[in-house]
Amino acid sequence: MFKEQKRFLYLLLFLVALSSCQKEAVQIEITQDTYHTTVDKITEVMVHDIFSPPVASRIYNYPNIAAYEVIRQENKKYRTLSGKLHGLTAIPEADTTLNINYKIAALVAYLDVGKELVFSEDKIEIYRDSLYNSWEGINETNFKTSKAYGLQVAQHIKDWLSKDNYAQTRTMPKFTVNTEDPARWQPTPPDYMDGIEPHWREIRASIIDSASQFTPAKHPDFSLEKDSPFYKEVLETYEVGKEIKAEGETSEKIQIAQFWDCNPYVSTHKGHLMFATKKITPGAHWIGICKIACRKTDADFAKTVYAYTKTSIAISDAFISCWDEKYRSNLIRPETLINQHIDENWEPVLQTPPFPEYTSGHSVVSGAASTVLTDIFGDNFAFNDDTEVQYGLPIRSFNSFSLAADEAAISRLYGGIHYRAAIDLGLEQGRRLGEFVVKKLQMIDGDNVKTDSNK
Repeated sequence: MFKEQKRFLYLLLFLVALSSCQKEAVQIEITQDTYHTTVDKITEVMVHDIFSPPVASRIYNYPNIAAYEVIRQENKKYRTLSGKLHGLTAIPEADTTLNINYKIAALVAYLDVGKELVFSEDKIEIYRDSLYNSWEGINETNFKTSKAYGLQVAQHIKDWLSKDNYAQTRTMPKFTVNTEDPARWQPTPPDYMDGIEPHWREIRASIIDSASQFTPAKHPDFSLEKDSPFYKEVLETYEVGKEIKAEGETSEKIQIAQFWDCNPYVSTHKGHLMFATKKITPGAHWIGICKIACRKTDADFAKTVYAYTKTSIAISDAFISCWDEKYRSNLIRPETLINQHIDENWEPVLQTPPFPEYTSGHSVVSGAASTVLTDIFGDNFAFNDDTEVQYGLPIRSFNSFSLAADEAAISRLYGGIHYRAAIDLGLEQGRRLGEFVVKKLQMIDGDNVKTDSNK
């Protein structure tokens, strides 16, 4: 009887050990869909926390760089960003004797850096822990090894980002409004908010040489003379706004304006009540387009991370470039001038955002992002943009990234929040910056080889 019990015990121990070995041998499969979902989670939290467009671009940039620096080690055709991005030194290299799952490590790095940059850390942690529990249940040893490396890289990136001057700009003085000069920006209805991020030019750029590198041509000189180029632009914005409102909600131009609104905080006042509608930023819209392109081309995990990273770098630097010009030219918005000198009851289709007019942020960012995406996925890339569906807006279709950028830019005229020069010269400013990113930041062997995206 005793011998039979011992045999049973040995058999049980053997089966437990065998089961453990088999479990440890199981590979944790990670697809690019998990990365898309993770980026979407960051976007969701940013919308909830109401980050301004420039700050949101920073929140996309660093987590993607962290993930890229991990995943490029699994595919040697991808080149490190260390030494290319300002101040970024080489990350700790992975121990090749360990069985590291680079996809897990990339996601761990992304989430750990992302959590550092948002307010609602708990929302990121809940999502993160759901992934961690799933991976740990499949292969505990592999998960813990991969997680440890991902956190190591994340710490390196967090040390780097802490030196980009963001913290210092939080303590800099508010923007001073010049009420004596009629050309200078003044706070706009309905909330008359202070100008946001007046010191964003002080943020360390990723790749451009300086915030002023792509300073656009000067806008037409301020003048209220009826035959002056500037006044004609004011009148154009006014008349286009009147025409669109006369057409009603079915107007194609209203639909374009609303589709590209991308204002993270639109306040609505009804009597004594005020409530806010929260949406994505311009940068987030182009991150969404990047996801669409990745999925359409069935990009693998590494190319997906690469595409997000290069796009987010361009978007981040585009905001630095644009905000440098905004607070240098400090130009008054159409709504203010039109109400003062043409029609006191006129309202733009879109709510005017709280910062100076020139150049158009969406135009600059769209120019930069579309140029980089064209470099990655090719010319004449047709796609259906469903980025705004979650906000109740229909899908819009485009035959190229460039055409989408053209529409994003002109939407600011239809929305009544910009003059023509800010749109056209802003788009040019962004495209020049995007071309610089493409030329200087070749992250992959054969980076400038175009593909036929519609095959």
